Amino acid sequence: MNLLLRLVFVLIFSGIWINVSAQDKLFIAAASDLRFALEDVLRDFKAKYAQDLTGVSVQVIYGSSGKISNQIRQGAPFDVFFSADKHFTQELFRGNFTTDEGTVYARGRLVLWSPKHDLRGVSLKELTADKYLKIAIAQPLHAPYGERARQSLVSAGVWSQLEHKLVYGENIAQTAQLAQSGAADVAIIALSLVKNQRLTPGTAAHYQLLDASTHQPLLQSYALTKAGAEKPSARLLVQFMRTAKAQQTLANYGFELPEPTPKAAE
Repeated sequence: MNLLLRLVFVLIFSGIWINVSAQDKLFIAAASDLRFALEDVLRDFKAKYAQDLTGVSVQVIYGSSGKISNQIRQGAPFDVFFSADKHFTQELFRGNFTTDEGTVYARGRLVLWSPKHDLRGVSLKELTADKYLKIAIAQPLHAPYGERARQSLVSAGVWSQLEHKLVYGENIAQTAQLAQSGAADVAIIALSLVKNQRLTPGTAAHYQLLDASTHQPLLQSYALTKAGAEKPSARLLVQFMRTAKAQQTLANYGFELPEPTPKAAE
């Protein structure tokens, strides 16, 4: 047996081979409201830590926070989870799937948006008008933005009147696509999505910000999974999320940044 083959056998049976192979992949799961903002964050992250990330492939999947949380519970190999609601990272920590309850990195905002109607100044009560035939929201059962949209419609007193008009996206990005494709006239989606120029050209400004007092706050958080805590690349990403560069990118997409934690008195 030649030296190279012996080395391969030693690595395999010692477990080192598996560890090395796992270390060169960074698996991220993120709520769909981050689809565009996180792309920019990761671009800057890779540039800042280019040397540390040599040979590391970064893979991201987007979906609803509730479904991703269930996938982690079922053994999905994600290293970092960006949730649209801190409830999910807290619950995962209680189940011993993450290293802590999560760090709140932003507060999300909801908007009314349409590629064919200028909704500036339009209230939720006005959605009862006949010209709005279909209204898209994310599925409230597992999408935090969908649940907050439901709360806002209830708060406005129009939920029962609009229920027959509602169509549901599996996540907030799919909800935007329902309006973009014409399957819905209006969508209640994340401000972070309309801040991106890849929506239908010329319509990004045609939105109305919803009053945040009409729903529970969308306190978004990230957490390292138990597997991610073993990866230097995952720990670097969590560290990068605290930088001014990452926070400015989030602010550019309409996320409200959390207040800095007051320093303890000396």
